[in-house]
Parts: sequence; C-alpha cells; structure tokens
Amino acid sequence: MEILRYAAFTDRPDGGNPAGIVLDAGRLTADRMQAIAADVGYAESAFITARSPGHATVRYFAPEAEIPFCGHATIATGVALAEREGPGRLVLSTPVGELELTTERIGDGLVASLVTVEPWAGEIDDAVRADLLRHLRLDEADLSTELPVMLAFAGNVHPIVPVRSSAVLHALDYDYGGLKTFMAEQGWGATIAVVHRLAPDVFEARNPFPPGGVREDPATGSAAAALGAYLRERGELTPPTVLTVHQGSDVGRPSVITVAIPGAGGLTVSGGAVRIDA
Repeated sequence: MEILRYAAFTDRPDGGNPAGIVLDAGRLTADRMQAIAADVGYAESAFITARSPGHATVRYFAPEAEIPFCGHATIATGVALAEREGPGRLVLSTPVGELELTTERIGDGLVASLVTVEPWAGEIDDAVRADLLRHLRLDEADLSTELPVMLAFAGNVHPIVPVRSSAVLHALDYDYGGLKTFMAEQGWGATIAVVHRLAPDVFEARNPFPPGGVREDPATGSAAAALGAYLRERGELTPPTVLTVHQGSDVGRPSVITVAIPGAGGLTVSGGAVRIDA
C-alpha cells in the first residue's frame, strides 16, 4: 500500500492544502484509514475503496474523524489518478452522493474539476449565531455590513462569516477548544468559512477546522463551493460566472480556488495539485 502526498489548489509543493491519498484502500478497515489519516497529519486524506472503469468509491478522513466530503483531497486524487492513467472523467461515489470528477491537461500541468452535489444556503438561528461569533472572538463591528452570516452547503455544512476588512480577517484568533465543542453540538463537521470580499467575484478566506483536529485549513474546496452557493442564493453574483477564493496565506500555504457558478444545480470547483514527495 502506497500513501501519496499531494498539495491541492497550488502549483508548488509548499503551497495549497496537502492531502494524503491511498489509491488501493479496498482492504482497509475504517479504523485503519483513521489511523493512517492521523499519522499523515494533513487536514484530510482520501481513500479509494473500490474501482471500476470510469468509477471509484472514496472515503475521507481528517486526523480525528471521518468526514462526508473533502474538496481539496478530491482534487488531489483526480490529479494523482490522471498522472498514472491519463486525464478523463470519473464518477465518484462518496458519502454525500455521486460526484463528477474531470481532469484535463492545461499547459504543463493537470487541472481537476469536480461538480458538487446540489447546494443550498439558509438562515442561521440568532442564538447560534451569537455563540459562533463569541467562539470566533468577533464582534458585530467586525462583520460585513453588506453580507450576513448564514449557513451554506455544497457537500458539507459551512457557516459563512463575512467580515468587514482584510485586517479583521488576518487578525482572526479564535477559541479552538470552545469552537470545537460548539461545532460538535451543532453537528458541524467541516470548517467555518470566515471571508472578506475583495471584489464582486473575488474573496479571501480563512477556515478554522477544529472538528478535524486541525487549527486552520489552508484551502477548502467545499467551503469555497458553499460560498458560491451562498452568493448565488443571495443574488450577489450573476450566473454563469466564476468565483475566485484566495486562502492559506495566513498559515504559510497560499492557495487559489476557482468555483464555476451556473444558474442552477451543482457548482464546479477546479484546481491543480502537485506531489509533495516527488
């Protein structure tokens, strides 16, 4: 069994979000996959547990828990498979449903694109919102006056917390233990997307990830897609369009995520990936 290590949403090994990948995990138990993910230590690792022509079954594990879906590990897996078998289309069976994953060669590199499950965006309870801000150590004055705090989903549920400035975003210093307990109580198993709008279709983001045992995720494909769903639901962007999310600079691993937003249905998250230990 080979454990691969790739960085997604970047073109360099020390950028983006690293992911562990096991392409032949069919004989591994869930406990063994969890142990491997903990040993690898990245935000997530992807395990392909079954393969057939044009199809694969995948599970995702963070260091401390299995999660339903992971964007960056899916992108990394797509590139890893394309390097070995050539670009093409693959249908992935995941805990959140079937996803379409396509890889293509662009210039000197490979780019993977995944189409999410049907997304949604909705209101957050006022009391839950207040507790969320308290654990993030954010005040009302820190928040955007144009974009509200909401919940959004494109494979995982992500609270979307828009702040008023880059300075507020980069100064984020949240209560890790308190947020971890609070998120478990809410049933939120992925990241909190704290975002700032740089331009109508360009955002910067930070993503605390206590449920996975990771303080901050350097690049979060599912959160970027959830942000796209949130913006579409609110009429903030006119589809079809492309959203760009910059993430990871605060943890020394800059990344760029692009999300194609159609008028309806799933969103397409795209990015490159490079092998870390090549």
